[in-house]
Amino acid sequence: MNAVLIALLLLPLLGAAVTLAPATAFGPDRETQERRALGFNALVTGLVLVLAVVLAAGFDHAHPSRMQAVTDVSWIPAIGVRFHLGVDGISLPLVVLTALLTFLCAVYSLRRRPGGPDAPSARTFAGLFLLLEVGMLATFTVLDLLLFFLAFEIVLIPMYFLIARWGSGARVASANRFILYTLLGSALMLLGFLLVGLKAGTFDMTALAAVHGHGLSHTTQVLAALAIGLGLAVKAPAWPLHSWLPDAHTSAPTVGSVLLAGVLLKMGTYGLVRVLLPVVPGGAATLAPYLGALAAVGILYGSLACLALARPGGGGDLKRLIAYSSVGHMGFVLLGIASLTPVGVNGALFANIAHGLVTGLLFFLVGALKDRYGTADLDTLAGRSGGALYGRAPRFGALLAFAAVASLGLPGLAGFWGEVLAMFGAFDPAAGLSRPAFVTFMVCAGLGTLLTAAYLLVMVRRVCMGDPTEPAAVPEVADLRGYEAVSWTPLAALTLLAGLWPALLLGLSDPAVRSLLGSG
Repeated sequence: MNAVLIALLLLPLLGAAVTLAPATAFGPDRETQERRALGFNALVTGLVLVLAVVLAAGFDHAHPSRMQAVTDVSWIPAIGVRFHLGVDGISLPLVVLTALLTFLCAVYSLRRRPGGPDAPSARTFAGLFLLLEVGMLATFTVLDLLLFFLAFEIVLIPMYFLIARWGSGARVASANRFILYTLLGSALMLLGFLLVGLKAGTFDMTALAAVHGHGLSHTTQVLAALAIGLGLAVKAPAWPLHSWLPDAHTSAPTVGSVLLAGVLLKMGTYGLVRVLLPVVPGGAATLAPYLGALAAVGILYGSLACLALARPGGGGDLKRLIAYSSVGHMGFVLLGIASLTPVGVNGALFANIAHGLVTGLLFFLVGALKDRYGTADLDTLAGRSGGALYGRAPRFGALLAFAAVASLGLPGLAGFWGEVLAMFGAFDPAAGLSRPAFVTFMVCAGLGTLLTAAYLLVMVRRVCMGDPTEPAAVPEVADLRGYEAVSWTPLAALTLLAGLWPALLLGLSDPAVRSLLGSG
């Protein structure tokens, strides 16, 4: 299985090299080249998805806490860096989610090319897209701190260009803000990694996790946890380090928004679980109450911002609304992590996957709405009496409503379990943490669920309901198209599956989480 994992990373890397190489001929004219480049992109991401499924099928589900498909060879002996790869019950679902979302985005791009007439060639887009996939997959599979940093950085450049060159609106300013925030966060994270590696004598994540901070003084752990935590919190994003996110989502092309919400945000929270909790547990325990407080504020802030955008006359952009909703949803993930309990951390990991499925679907739908109407402005879409998607495009409207109720945490769908478990973790936090403080955070999170339901139901009422005979921004709205159904149906099906069968994910993550926390 280690060969499968290596191929999982090598295949998109070679695909990116082939696509970007000037000597590669995809056809006699520009149109043929672009069509074949996008087809090649879909082929490579499809093969990567097949490899991810093979990896999941060959995974030993009886021992999900053990690293599997391991490759461990010396890479830079002078500083002790090793080429160390592996997956366990924490990283495997994220690898499959990443492979799935990139493939669905590639399929969607076959029929809906990103960017306008001034955008660079689709061939360049395909090459950067595959390079982005390499970085995302590597982030979830590397087991060396410096390799983790490198994988983290590989992601930033392709995403910057996807926003700046294939986006819309104030795309350059949004891309600049994205790169500035994330690079500053990465610099802090690197300082934390270097501090841990130099003090512990190794950058190997499994070796560091096995000793649970032994050999590192409390001061070292706190300083490292602060640097690493701030760096990862930018990517999560945690309030108040979130301000790059709404602009990036608003300006990004549809597939960029899907991957940004569905995968890139998970890199930050994954790093908190994989690195912060087991490597510097003393520092994590010291900073946990502050992380919990920021999570609670983020939940309320994101929900209130969405409520303001959803109201009539608020001038809310639907992509911006979904972006702010991510601040609130990721607040639940951070709250679960801050509880330092197996229940809370399992809830955080479940919410990670659920958010990737549901919010990825929402950004697909909102992007398609923008393509149909020429705008994502909620007031324009709603018109005077409502957008009436139920009447004008019933299948599209039904899928949008399904994604909205999944996002608000309806029981039986994926969004429910992660948020409930995160609040359970906050209700009974780890020993040494202030229970009154975390119960307060839980109450704030509970209020956030009510506000989330409010703004999402307002959005559904304004966009999906209304009189279909009233004049609208676009008299005729196309219903669900074939390529859209192919790209979106898997996300809806998995949202339902994860909601009805949560043990599918929790059975993988729970033993691994208990091992990382040193509790079993």
